[in-house]
Amino acid sequence: MPTKVRSDEKRIAGRGQKSSDSECTRLIPATKERILASATKLFAQKGFDGVGIREICKDADANICMISYFWGGKEGLYQGILDDLIQRQTEYVKTFLNLEIEPETLSKKEQVDLLYTILDNAVEMLYGGFISADLMKFLLQEQQRQRIELTSPLLVYVRKLITAIFGKKTDDKDVIFKTIFIISQINSPKIMPAFSLKLLKQEKFSEEDKNIIKNNVRTYIQALLKG
Repeated sequence: MPTKVRSDEKRIAGRGQKSSDSECTRLIPATKERILASATKLFAQKGFDGVGIREICKDADANICMISYFWGGKEGLYQGILDDLIQRQTEYVKTFLNLEIEPETLSKKEQVDLLYTILDNAVEMLYGGFISADLMKFLLQEQQRQRIELTSPLLVYVRKLITAIFGKKTDDKDVIFKTIFIISQINSPKIMPAFSLKLLKQEKFSEEDKNIIKNNVRTYIQALLKG
C-alpha cells in the first residue's frame, strides 16, 4: 500500500532547495515535528536497525524525501532526535540560568544555591511532560548503544558547577561520578517505574512526588558537602 503524503510537502520535496522561503517556513515546523515524533516512537520500539525511513514517513504521513531534505538520511534523523531535545532543553534552561556565567566566579553559597535551582528545574522538566515516554525509551536505548553523541549544555554546566563546588578538575573521576550520581537521584524514579509508580499505585507522578524528589536531591547534595 503506497504511503500517503501531503500534496504541499510533495511539491517542496520535489523542488528540494528551490522551495520558496514562505512555503518552507510554513511547512517545516509541523512536518519535522511529525517525523521526529514517529521516528522517536519507532526507534524506541524497534531500535535503529529495525526501522526503515519508509516506515517512519508512513507513520508520520510525510513524503520520504523530507528526511533527506531535513536530515540527509536515517543516521542524521537519529541524531536529529537528540539535537531537537538539546535545543528545547537549552531554550528552557535559559529561562532560569545564564550559561555564560562561569561557576568559579561565584561564591561557594552562590554555587550551591545555583545547583539547587538547576536541579529543581530539572525535576520540573523531567516530570512535567517535557520528555515523552517514547523519548525516554529512546534515550535509555541510546545510552546502551552509544551510537551517537549526546552533548547537553545543561549537563556540561552542571559538571563545571560541581567541579567548582568541590574544588577539582572537570576530568577528575570523582567529579564525573558525583555528576552521574546527582543526576541519577533525579532520573531514577522516571526510568524505573516498576520501583516507583507501580509501588505508589499511580499512573503518573504528582506535585507531591516532585517535591519529594527535589528534597531527596538536596539531602544527597548536603551529605556530599559534609563529606
